[in-house]
Amino acid sequence: MIRVTVLGSGTSHGVPAIGCDCAVCRSSDPRDRRTRPSILIEARSEPPSPFAGAVRSILVDTSTDLRAQALANDVRRVDAILFTHSHADHVFGLDDVRRYNQMQKAAIACYADAETLVNLRRVFGYVFEPPRQAGGGIPQLVPFRIAGPFTLGGVEVVPVPLYHGRLPVLGFRIGSFAYLTDCNLIPDESWPLLDGVRTVILDALRHRPHSTHFSVAESVDVVARLGVERAYFTHICHDLAHAETCAQLPAGVELAYDGLVIEVDG
Repeated sequence: MIRVTVLGSGTSHGVPAIGCDCAVCRSSDPRDRRTRPSILIEARSEPPSPFAGAVRSILVDTSTDLRAQALANDVRRVDAILFTHSHADHVFGLDDVRRYNQMQKAAIACYADAETLVNLRRVFGYVFEPPRQAGGGIPQLVPFRIAGPFTLGGVEVVPVPLYHGRLPVLGFRIGSFAYLTDCNLIPDESWPLLDGVRTVILDALRHRPHSTHFSVAESVDVVARLGVERAYFTHICHDLAHAETCAQLPAGVELAYDGLVIEVDG
């Protein structure tokens, strides 16, 4: 069983956007309030893993809003972090991970492709090359380069190469669930990695085309090709009102929202 919590479903600006008076930014529907994109996956491993029966809490990206998201969703444990790419809205909450180091009394493994690891080491030099004076403490991380499928506590994680404009990024598949944010192209070689997926969270920025994100119509086409049972759109800008947009989507497809919890059978 996989339990997925959508911590953030918005764009890099978040919704409401600063200084905006549009209908969505002024909406009273809590589903129209969107923090920067991230999810938490709680996966129960299967025997005979030495971690059998243990819940693994896997954070995907350390969004700019990580602290607020952790408080809002009562996230008390992070066993591993997966990074999709190194854009600011996906990594700038990294410093808040140190609270989990304190609570768990251990370093946390983080997984990313080679380019993302290089960027993390550059942007967060104080984490990977600690200064003489640590102040209030620094995150304790153990970085690993993703080069193919790998296992976390008996749970297989399958990286899915995607394109975010011209930038190669990663989606992730665990069992019959896939998370594909910040993308506008699924390359031919990645489609077989998604065979058998039944639930997907997929980028769908807005109705109008965009150079680095799927539009709603493009994401609907992807969902149809995947043949999934359930699809949730994420990385949503303030062009899309939750209730109005969901009413226009096909059966089994809806917008994600902050705090949404999805349960998926293996």
